[in-house]
Amino acid sequence: MGALSKRKGPQAGREPDVEAALDDLYVTPPAQFVARRAEMSAAAKTAGRAEDARRIGAARRPTLAAWAANLLLRSRPEESRRLLDLGPALREAYHVLDAAGIKELAEQRRRMVSALSRQAAQLAQQAGFPLSATVQQDVESTLRAVLADPEAADSWAEGRLEGALTPPSDFPTGTVPAAGAPRKPTASKAPPPSARTRPKDELAERRRQRQEQLDQARRTAEEATRRLRDRRAEQAEADNALQRARDRHEHAEQQASAAEQHLREAREELRQANHEQRETEKRSRTSADALAQAEREEREAAREVKRLSARKR
Repeated sequence: MGALSKRKGPQAGREPDVEAALDDLYVTPPAQFVARRAEMSAAAKTAGRAEDARRIGAARRPTLAAWAANLLLRSRPEESRRLLDLGPALREAYHVLDAAGIKELAEQRRRMVSALSRQAAQLAQQAGFPLSATVQQDVESTLRAVLADPEAADSWAEGRLEGALTPPSDFPTGTVPAAGAPRKPTASKAPPPSARTRPKDELAERRRQRQEQLDQARRTAEEATRRLRDRRAEQAEADNALQRARDRHEHAEQQASAAEQHLREAREELRQANHEQRETEKRSRTSADALAQAEREEREAAREVKRLSARKR
């Protein structure tokens, strides 16, 4: 019930809450999910919330049935709470083989599942995504699973289903238990002691077998939960490694871009230096030619002075 009672949306003037963001994401129609996820992840990253961006980016798109179930939970909290409250009572009645309790609660289940599945279809229709008959059956299957399985109930109560849920195959369909289930004794025509003892023994044996099956199922469920926890931990580590790789790639791209800019600037400086060098070499050659010309003229002038001085004598 945590999803219905504990989560709150982001408060005005405060940084967005990633849990509320994920809640909103999982009531986004599947056709719009990927674009919305990218938008929200980018916004979180721009705001400097890298871990929030990673969590949002790792969210998986729900099926149409799972989305409709999530939408039902968010849009009809009171009705959803009543369904979640009915589950433990129905499971307890089945566990103790309470025929009257099973019959009464199973009828409630039938009515509630039917009504809520219709509401889910209406909500999906209003959102512009009508449900096919097959998808609506998946929604009904999910609601029955919520009543039959505590883990399924917890998953739905989170409001972030990714796929439809399936109820356990051994959960009652609403029929009264077979002969041998507890019944109120009658005042007349009591059976002889030997006949009374036999049904009790059969009932005890059936209960013992059912308890063994339940214990085995619990052990199997615990093992599946452990494997799921391990897989989730591995997935989280893989996601972290992927994010680190993406960050390194982005940093390398930035460095490469900066290096390319430096290289372009260096090439421009080299081009200008080459141009200046050629101009300087040209001026140097012109100056050398002028110097040589001046030296020749100076030598000729000196010879002319010398010649004229000799003739004067």
